[in-house]
Amino acid sequence: MNLSICVMSFYILLSISLTFFISGLFFIINDLVIFVEWEILTLNSSSIVMTILLDWMSLVFMSFVLFISSMVIYYSDDYMHGDENLNRFIILVLMFVLSMMFLIISPNLISILLGWDGLGLVSYCLVIYYQNVKSYNAGMITALTNRIGDVALLLSIAWMLNYGSWNYIYYLECMKSDYQMVIIGWLVVLAAMTKSAQIPFSSWLPAAMAAPTPVSALVHSSTLVTAGVYLLIRFNLLFMNTYLSKLLLLISLLTMFMAGLGANYEFDLKKIIALSTLSQLGLMMSILSLGYANLAFFHLLTHALFKALLFMCAGSIIHNMKNTQDIRFMGGLINMMPLTCTCFNIANLALCGMPFLAGFYSKDLILEMVSMNSLNILVYLLFFLSTGLTVCYSMRLTYYSLSGVFNFNSLFSISDCYWIMLKGMLGLLFLAITGGSMLSWLILPTPEMICLPPLLKFMTLIVSILGGLLGYELFQFKISWTMKPLLIYKTTNFLGNMWFMPTISTSYMSYGSLKLGYSIIKNVDQGWNEYYGAQSIFTFLKNFSIVSSILQFNNFKIYLVMFVSWVGLMFLLMLF
Repeated sequence: MNLSICVMSFYILLSISLTFFISGLFFIINDLVIFVEWEILTLNSSSIVMTILLDWMSLVFMSFVLFISSMVIYYSDDYMHGDENLNRFIILVLMFVLSMMFLIISPNLISILLGWDGLGLVSYCLVIYYQNVKSYNAGMITALTNRIGDVALLLSIAWMLNYGSWNYIYYLECMKSDYQMVIIGWLVVLAAMTKSAQIPFSSWLPAAMAAPTPVSALVHSSTLVTAGVYLLIRFNLLFMNTYLSKLLLLISLLTMFMAGLGANYEFDLKKIIALSTLSQLGLMMSILSLGYANLAFFHLLTHALFKALLFMCAGSIIHNMKNTQDIRFMGGLINMMPLTCTCFNIANLALCGMPFLAGFYSKDLILEMVSMNSLNILVYLLFFLSTGLTVCYSMRLTYYSLSGVFNFNSLFSISDCYWIMLKGMLGLLFLAITGGSMLSWLILPTPEMICLPPLLKFMTLIVSILGGLLGYELFQFKISWTMKPLLIYKTTNFLGNMWFMPTISTSYMSYGSLKLGYSIIKNVDQGWNEYYGAQSIFTFLKNFSIVSSILQFNNFKIYLVMFVSWVGLMFLLMLF
């Protein structure tokens, strides 16, 4: 049987994923942690050792990453059909997954850097895959923003020379009590903020949508953007109950709020889902900064399941719409793509925290824990407003694309005919429904009582319903046709453009230096420098050479003139 590289990769990754998941269950039941030290090279007293950390967290996370990767690669067989470089694409995706594996199993900052840099490099290659100007620009902003985090990680590696080893996991308690080592906490948080696209590093995440949709499904669910959250989960002892955790809480809440607002003004299907990823990353970071590392990990895993499914459904819709991504050109897709739209709706409802879907178990628990905490009104409002905005843009997206009226798509023959893509989506659909309850039994085996007043208990549900109603009513076509947002254009531009962050990260950063460079070239290099430098020397030497040549070619005449002048002068002197 002639198997393609996609199908072979699918079977291999799926089997490894199941193995890791069963191992993870065994580790949870028996409360095991295994360190594997592989001595690669020993020279005299120096040794190069590769350390691997295997515990329930790393094994379960790896199983989820590999499962999602297997489904995405299987889906790619249909989505990327006809691409001449399909093998190269699949190898790049596999390298991406391998880099993530390195990062997950590393208790050592050096080997973490291998995975961290691998993710950055391969993501650049995948973002510029379509090789056009937009892709190159997106790839460059992705790579350069992530380099800031790489530098922070390198500095923390240098700072850890104060200890005996780079195996940070041994020193976390020691670092917590050592005030000189707070710098490592700051550097690790900075690195995580760049990778997980928190303010002010958020602009690269929607820009990375220039990559093929299967890559977006992988990047935005379980690999690149979650690397920063995972690193902070491992380092959470280092910055708990410090000013750093309070700063991280504020930044992550603002990121969540900003992404929710931005998604309500966006019309690009993939960018809306990317901004929802940014919003959920803010939620993970915020609950992590409050000290609930297991809850953050729980939401990371459930979010990975429905977000990968969302992107795969979006890819199927874009494929059918002949590469149209604008949701205003869609509408009524439920009539022609019922299976895809069913998957899309289930993933959307899981994102909103619909009871008993995957997102509900983690999201509702997070918001209840927030209600249990003694937090100020700003933090509380940002949490619940952002939750309302999530449902708001989800309903808007559903109205514009799935229900609503027929638009541009009546020109095309659209159907659920891509069976390989559908099989990949249905594989994730099962876990998007059941994954939340399964993980809640595994990660939180001990039941805990959350005692809240009825209003606070139902606050999440109330905010979600209000957000959904607002999203459905506010963005109906009859309102949008009158162009109400144009009446408050400046506010709309500010809210819809991620608070001007893409502009600040790109043209604003380079405008001053480019203008200064232009001024220096015009005024110095091509101006005074030219006038008094090269041109001036050239003019002087040219004139000097002209005079010299005149003297050389007319020496006899000059001699006679000088002789006559001399005789005349002597006669004049004799007369006086």
